[in-house]
Amino acid sequence: VQLQASGGGLVQAGGSVRLSCAASGGTFNAYVMGWFRPAPGKEREYVSHISRLGGSTYYADSVKGRFTIPRDNVNNMVYLQMNSLKPEDAAVYYCAARRYTSATVAADYDYWGQGTLVTVSS
Repeated sequence: VQLQASGGGLVQAGGSVRLSCAASGGTFNAYVMGWFRPAPGKEREYVSHISRLGGSTYYADSVKGRFTIPRDNVNNMVYLQMNSLKPEDAAVYYCAARRYTSATVAADYDYWGQGTLVTVSS
């Protein structure tokens, strides 16, 4: 499956932005979809993921209550709705896919998009 992330940009602290990730070339509902970002000491830090059919969502503690991760299995899209943004949320955000089962570790994801940059001004 190929992934294309988009939607990043410059946002003020406290503001919102929605990232999009378009998937192609695979059976989308076979994949758990996740979002990651770089972090000090880690290659990619877990942000959130959603189950194959969208019934379950999971979040890192740092974003819980501020971010949501809806998916659209008709149009092969997954989103990251980011609200109440903080300067520490500024990063390149990567969408990722893995078959069937949930995971919160970047190394467990098989397919990656190119990343989209979110800048948060204070």
